[in-house]
Amino acid sequence: MASDLLSIGLSGAKAARIGLDVTAQNISNAATDGYVRRTIGLTEVASTGYNQNVRDISLSGVRVEKIVRNADAFRQSEVRRTGADVARADAEVKGLGSIESALEQSGVYPAITGFETALQKLKEDATDTSLRASVIEAARTMTATFQIATTEMDAVGKGLQFETSDGVKQVNRIAGELGRTNLRLARAADASSDQTALLDQRDKLLADLSQFGDIGTTLAPDGSVTVTLGSASPATTLVSGGNTAALAMTTASDGTVDYTLGGNALTLSGGSLAGQQLALGKLAQLHTDLDGLANTIVTTVNTAQGGNTDRDGNPGAALLSGSTAATIALATSNPAKIATAPAGAPKNSRDASGLDALRSALAAADPAGRMDAILFDISASVSGRTVTRDALATISDAAKTALSAQTGVDLDTEGVNLVRYQQAFQASGRVMQVAASIFDSLLQIQ
Repeated sequence: MASDLLSIGLSGAKAARIGLDVTAQNISNAATDGYVRRTIGLTEVASTGYNQNVRDISLSGVRVEKIVRNADAFRQSEVRRTGADVARADAEVKGLGSIESALEQSGVYPAITGFETALQKLKEDATDTSLRASVIEAARTMTATFQIATTEMDAVGKGLQFETSDGVKQVNRIAGELGRTNLRLARAADASSDQTALLDQRDKLLADLSQFGDIGTTLAPDGSVTVTLGSASPATTLVSGGNTAALAMTTASDGTVDYTLGGNALTLSGGSLAGQQLALGKLAQLHTDLDGLANTIVTTVNTAQGGNTDRDGNPGAALLSGSTAATIALATSNPAKIATAPAGAPKNSRDASGLDALRSALAAADPAGRMDAILFDISASVSGRTVTRDALATISDAAKTALSAQTGVDLDTEGVNLVRYQQAFQASGRVMQVAASIFDSLLQIQ
């Protein structure tokens, strides 16, 4: 009996000591990113009875069966999914906001209206040199703002492409680390401290990876994970065991990007890579819109010029050159070249019907209205995507809170566990003392 008490007390003391160690580990890692709270799993130890009768069971104490990570695979998957949605929306909003700033700060819209205003003032005296010079300077300003806008938009595009390229590199790096973690998990002993640390590392790598793209996971019994990337069906495998597929990016002539995984086309619906791809697509569209507007202005002005006569009595020559926002420029800086008189009019004619024709042509083309529509397009896109991002962030925060409630370390709970395991350790020690006393008493019987 005394020997049984000793073994039972010893098993209880060992289990309580491990419980204290695990609790201390939780407390020390309370602020560690990616750490999942541990608890110990206890199981009763039983053995056959004294008389070797299998029906006679004698209790033999307790043992630690496993170290439990308080992680829910479903909640972790939900956090990764919602986090990928937020990362996509945030990257898109950031890119669209930069595009909006580039367009608005370039001042294209006020420059267009300034050019139209200068033409209207020239109507007061079509031969006045100062008014003609004002038109030339307004045209110079307008063409310069188009060039500034396209330069700034190109800079935004380069920045987005750089971020995208870096994201691709990060995905390949994380995939490689996941592959190595899988190999180590396959060799790790069950319920060991090494395995739990590797599982924490695995989950953190998956969380980091979900910030770049939408991923799917399949867990193996040994804790290793198979990861798919993208929204295509069937899914494309990124990591399987220790093997990984390479993610690559190609850039088209219009600045948009496409992805391939293992040489196959890849479609992403989540993560920052998807958001940056969407922003670059919107940038390409706005580039096309701005180029079309610049070409319309050049064509409209030069066509009207060609049908009129300038102040020197010569047929009107091109006032603007170029066909895109990047190439639009002032073709002449001579104020006399502005063709304000009708065809065949004499030198220094005050007949401004040619100017009226130019203004009417511009009014029909409505460049200011088209530029306003371009600005409204990007502004509405930013506003709409911002609302979507905020809604997705709320959903993601709720998922993170639910996961944190399960996996996070609560210092109050751990403090209670410290007291509980300390008391269990002391009680087990007391059991061993009692067993020793009983054994001594038995030895003293004569």
